[in-house]
Amino acid sequence: MISITPTLSIPDSEIIFIASRSSGPGGQHVNKTSSRVTLIFNLQESTALRDFHKRVLLSRISNKINSNGELHISCEEHRSQFRNKEEAIERFKKILADALKPIKHRRKTKVPNSMKRKRLDNKNKRAQTKKQRSKPDY
Repeated sequence: MISITPTLSIPDSEIIFIASRSSGPGGQHVNKTSSRVTLIFNLQESTALRDFHKRVLLSRISNKINSNGELHISCEEHRSQFRNKEEAIERFKKILADALKPIKHRRKTKVPNSMKRKRLDNKNKRAQTKKQRSKPDY
């Protein structure tokens, strides 16, 4: 079980791990080991997520979900497949936890009168400075 929030856990059976060869430089080691790990989670077919959670996730992380409703997370930072798998799980937890956090709505605040006065004073001061620079009207 992968714990996302205190009330939500994803069973291991709903997550698929695929190992493949990493790209980029790295010498002979990278050419013969499959150290990149791709975590695949099908959001649509998940039994751990309620419909509400699915709707929220689809709206907030839609750019990370493909047309089949799958979330793919790849990790190839480490030389070890095990460490890449752990890193992919941590990224998965973070993505889901961040997407499921409630959004804090901004409360409108009133601009204090002192700030309005200060802005207008600065504006008048600037206007006077510019007026003094101009040629006098005779």
